Amino acid sequence: MNKLQWIRDEIAGLRQQGLYNNIRTIDSAQGAWLIVDGKRVLNFCSNNYLGLANDARLREAAQKAIDQYGVGPAAVRTIAGTLSLHAKLESRLAEFKGAAATISFQSGFASNLATISALMSKEDVILSDELNHASIIDGCRLSGARVVRYAHNNPQALEDQIKATNANAPYRRALVITDGVFSMDGDIAPLPQIVEVVERHNLLLMVDDAHGEGVLGRGGRGIVDHFGMHGRVDIEIGTLSKAFGVVGGYVAAHTEIVEWLRQRGRPFLFSSAVTAADAAACLAAVDILETSTERVDKLWNNTRYFKAEMKRLGFDTGRSETPITPVMLGEAELAQQYSRRLFEQSVFAMAIGFPTVPRGKARIRVMISAAHEQADLDRGLEAFGKVGKELGVI
Repeated sequence: MNKLQWIRDEIAGLRQQGLYNNIRTIDSAQGAWLIVDGKRVLNFCSNNYLGLANDARLREAAQKAIDQYGVGPAAVRTIAGTLSLHAKLESRLAEFKGAAATISFQSGFASNLATISALMSKEDVILSDELNHASIIDGCRLSGARVVRYAHNNPQALEDQIKATNANAPYRRALVITDGVFSMDGDIAPLPQIVEVVERHNLLLMVDDAHGEGVLGRGGRGIVDHFGMHGRVDIEIGTLSKAFGVVGGYVAAHTEIVEWLRQRGRPFLFSSAVTAADAAACLAAVDILETSTERVDKLWNNTRYFKAEMKRLGFDTGRSETPITPVMLGEAELAQQYSRRLFEQSVFAMAIGFPTVPRGKARIRVMISAAHEQADLDRGLEAFGKVGKELGVI
């Protein structure tokens, strides 16, 4: 038997189940409209919440940084890769978030891997929301800590699991982890109630706010600001590749935690720094968010309009409370077919199926942006309505 036959069989199985990812190619800058596989289509896929990914101010900042620093860092941060731009970005992010300190990484994924594995080990326990992001799951695995899952967004279930863990098995220390905004459903963690539980038991609390940055809070300062929980959340994980429009991630935390991550965060120690152009563009994005709420306000206006119209058309948008708008369809094959028909209607909205979401809960995930005008949203609504009737969804 060919040693790669098992891979061919698995891929064939994915195709049969409607779970094979057909990866499309983009030939334009990010915005409300894209050129995808040679076709101009309305963009309902990108995490470009505030429309900053092609903002002229970010482009200019990146170009100036290239002129001064070149195109590559050529080293990890701890050897010869820390530029003054990195230090300035971390300082500005700490001010923006109202945190004691921040440390930046190559991605939000790397931020989660670095933080969890540096703080926890096999003598410890992690209490994790059952729908937390894959990067949290992988960080927990990498740490070697015992992982106890609690029912999604359920502070009482968290409390029960903490008590059961205390009673049944000794551990050195414990960390509670939750997403701030859950990326597939768009719902928000009940952070005040989670904080109360964690404080009662004197545990560490970590929140991954990748989809809350630039979306929730004053001028997009995130879920901790949204709920007024400053000083009561030990660790916030942020990304710079969504609302900020660039690439990278960071950790906002107590000074001691940030210092420990500089010493033991493996992506910080063993992977090259982000480029000067990326750091400079991120700084420009922080400048924009600090000086105006216009883009955040427009994002929410667009979100309210689109969701209300989708519900009026008869679509099920799940439990979303944010610009993430899941159009619940159930079976993966139907979701794939729906996505293809939308693309034929010049709307780019990808199907999401297992393992990203549970089996039987496939969907089209619409990502609303401040880059959209109402005419764009109306164009998308028209296409969703037309395809929904054709396929018997509405």
